[in-house]
Amino acid sequence: MRGSKVRCPAIGRGASNLRELNLIRGEPPCSPLRVAHRSFSRVNSHRYPNSHVFYRKLGYEYPKIVRGEGCWLIDERGKRYLDAVGGAYVANLGHSNPEIADSVAEQCRQYGYLSGTMFTHGPVENLADELAETLPGDLSKLYFLCSGSEAVEAALKLARQYWIERGRPDKTRIIALGPGYHGSTLLALSASAREAYKAMFRPWLVDVYRIPASYPYRCECGGRGPACPVCSAAVLEEAIEQLGAENVAAFIAEPVGGSSTGGSTPRPEYFRRVREICDRHDVLFIADEVLVGVGRTGTWWAIEPYGVAPDIMTLGKGISGGYAALSAIAAPDKIVDAIAKGSGSFMHAQTFSHHPVACAAGVATMRYLKKHKLVERCAKMGKVLHQRLAKLADLPYVGDVRGRGLLAGIEFVEDKASRAPFPRAAKFAERFADAALDAGLTVWPNVGHADGTNGDLVMVAPPFIVTEEEIGEIAGRLTKALEQTLSKLKVRA
Repeated sequence: MRGSKVRCPAIGRGASNLRELNLIRGEPPCSPLRVAHRSFSRVNSHRYPNSHVFYRKLGYEYPKIVRGEGCWLIDERGKRYLDAVGGAYVANLGHSNPEIADSVAEQCRQYGYLSGTMFTHGPVENLADELAETLPGDLSKLYFLCSGSEAVEAALKLARQYWIERGRPDKTRIIALGPGYHGSTLLALSASAREAYKAMFRPWLVDVYRIPASYPYRCECGGRGPACPVCSAAVLEEAIEQLGAENVAAFIAEPVGGSSTGGSTPRPEYFRRVREICDRHDVLFIADEVLVGVGRTGTWWAIEPYGVAPDIMTLGKGISGGYAALSAIAAPDKIVDAIAKGSGSFMHAQTFSHHPVACAAGVATMRYLKKHKLVERCAKMGKVLHQRLAKLADLPYVGDVRGRGLLAGIEFVEDKASRAPFPRAAKFAERFADAALDAGLTVWPNVGHADGTNGDLVMVAPPFIVTEEEIGEIAGRLTKALEQTLSKLKVRA
């Protein structure tokens, strides 16, 4: 009772379930239930060292999510977040899709785990078929793993093994782009150009030859000159000739810049030239589609508009819609045949590869994408997204807005004329992401693209089911987040 001195059991511990939370939301501001819930949030905060969880960010207060609804996430306090980045470019179908959930549950009831080294099963065979229908060129064989980093690791190992099987063991060198990011495991990290991630592990990393990425906003040619050695891919041929084609195993690149360059898109002829150069010098071309594939850029695979196909492709993130940890590498018969006729086994084993439940999630996701034509919808809604976000370029300190499909990058600069980045100490991207979260919006901050250390951008990559109204909300909350960030930094436009 309101006037009673009887202590409510919820006081001092906050809401423990959604029913209690709804009761709390219905109470007036002076209610002891609301006071108790606020106290609970402060005392039992989700941060180090208040939990047995080893959080990645040890000085960060984590909101605790209790429910997902389409493009929205709801935390234990009842706050709603518009998930404008699909978690981590993963939740392409949105949150709590019942069709995917039912498929995963049904597979768990049949059998949960089988060793991919010992058995095959329906989900892995079906998923390979579903994906093979969409793959470019002669890519036709799929090897399933758990994470994007591992997919890159496996792709690079496959390239190495292929050349050994072919009797060319001297082909060991890898060429990659800078800026560029391919994962956090040691070989994938070696191929990446994110200095802050690499610094303490440098003694354990392999030597990867780096060439500048086609990055129109920061290239001297502005992305306009076909004669530019960077934007025309001529630097790749120069690198191969310098290293010696007989020593180069593979070139790896994202067809559209992911978190490394924030949606930066090379000229149409760039990857056609890459394909020609790799063919001429007998170098494998690996397309990293972990972030930009599975429809994210408005086509099944980001490489498609260039009219070429890679020798090996990495897949991840959206292939399971986020309902299970799943990634893959795709290869053509010529590579798999070389192993079949040689050692007979791919030298990359992992306990949870080809996992039945993960593959069941993948099958359901692929069928849902096809049934509801969500890749086509991604292209359509991508145009709406870029129309709305283009207006942000007029705001202070917004240097560039770019991308393709439902993938957009917003790059911040201290000086628009010179494109000079903020100093790293300002942590502009991180502050912006925090301000966006305060405004009920999730975005993904990335740094270091300007010179390996400096440079601030945030990524927007909502689920494919996003509505025009929600895109309007994203644009409005981004503007609000920028205002709050500038206010906290005491910057005046």
